[in-house]
Amino acid sequence: MRRSRVLAALTLAAGIVLAAGCSPTQSAPAGQGGDEKTGPLRVWLFDEANRAPKEAAVNEAIAEFEAAHAGVDVDVQWIAVEGRADKFAGAFNDPASAPDVAEFGNTDVASYVETGALADLTGDIQSWKEGADLLPTVLETAKVDGKVYGLPWFTGIRALYYRTDVFTELGLTPPKSITELTETARRIRAAKPDLYGISVGGQYTYAMLPFLWAHGGEIARQDDQKRWTSSLTTAEAKAGLTAYTNLIKDDICPPAQCANLTGTQSVQAFAGGKAAMTVGGDFNRKAVEGSLAGKYAVVPLPGKDPGSVAPAFAGGNLLGVFGATKRKSLAVEFTQLLGSAKYQGKMYQGMGNLPTLGSVQQQLSTSDPFLKPFVDTIKAGTKFVPSTPAWSKIDAQKILPTALQQIVTGEQNVDTAVAGAVDRMNNTFGT
Repeated sequence: MRRSRVLAALTLAAGIVLAAGCSPTQSAPAGQGGDEKTGPLRVWLFDEANRAPKEAAVNEAIAEFEAAHAGVDVDVQWIAVEGRADKFAGAFNDPASAPDVAEFGNTDVASYVETGALADLTGDIQSWKEGADLLPTVLETAKVDGKVYGLPWFTGIRALYYRTDVFTELGLTPPKSITELTETARRIRAAKPDLYGISVGGQYTYAMLPFLWAHGGEIARQDDQKRWTSSLTTAEAKAGLTAYTNLIKDDICPPAQCANLTGTQSVQAFAGGKAAMTVGGDFNRKAVEGSLAGKYAVVPLPGKDPGSVAPAFAGGNLLGVFGATKRKSLAVEFTQLLGSAKYQGKMYQGMGNLPTLGSVQQQLSTSDPFLKPFVDTIKAGTKFVPSTPAWSKIDAQKILPTALQQIVTGEQNVDTAVAGAVDRMNNTFGT
């Protein structure tokens, strides 16, 4: 039996897919597929910098699936995250070249659904024996207009990393509100000028969003005609943006060094000993553990009110089925096997991917205390970006990072920067 094969040398990529690089080429809806019970089942999965643990789990699932389905041969192709746009565009335009099952980021789903190529899995998820265990807020990230187009395979949640040794030395405790977070970061910078109080950046959109949401703001809203319009001009949204950009000041994280920081660079600054705090994901554990073992801890990112938790962006990857598949039932069954509690657990053990099934999350957080702040953050409530193909374009154009950088560098005030961002967003939304 075959296990997996790589069709060509691919650029390796790691990490959770959080935003699309470009929108897929549009095509007419894919033709109707079939439901053959034997033959090859083509699967596209994202390659990783260290693929071995993921491949081992997938290969075990393939062996189990093929043993239960005589005459079925699962063929996995590993595709580079950076090249996914062209790869998927080709499949959308030529259904014959499309896989039966594919992994993709949840921020890409709206763009992919617009092509008509993905199968509606709403009924399959509802009838799946483990479907009721999917966390509702995570399942929402797989929906477009109320229909489910992917099984959430894993999620990525951010929380507050902090240096326990620095906090102990300065007699500090983890902040309980955004105001306390700002004050704590300022105190650390004053006491230790060689450290950023917290490392965050002007290009770190997914660290900013919890501040926006914690103040009651929204990125955009959808009207009864399903048209999206930016909501950044509300007082709540501006308060959230201000709270975040207040961290990128000379007395916390100087704009000269921090205005251009991305999420990866912000976490690297913390892991490299240059910052006392950062906003990082469960998926950043290995990067931090390697250099700061025993010197850091994680708590939920605090919200506006003392004791509250700021809503986190629920990133992650889905497993979807192409509508043109000739083996619909097999494709759905294999998707459900990979997304089952058994293999979500194996993916966590091998890759550190946070499961989307509540029972698995609870079990793992009990045995691994590191996960507790991330699970608690999910329980407190997560949020998502606008479920529209336009979001991929907005993200690729760096509309929000541009506004943040204009604010923190003093190039524009909040009102002016927001007005410019709103105009560009609404143009992209088509409103």
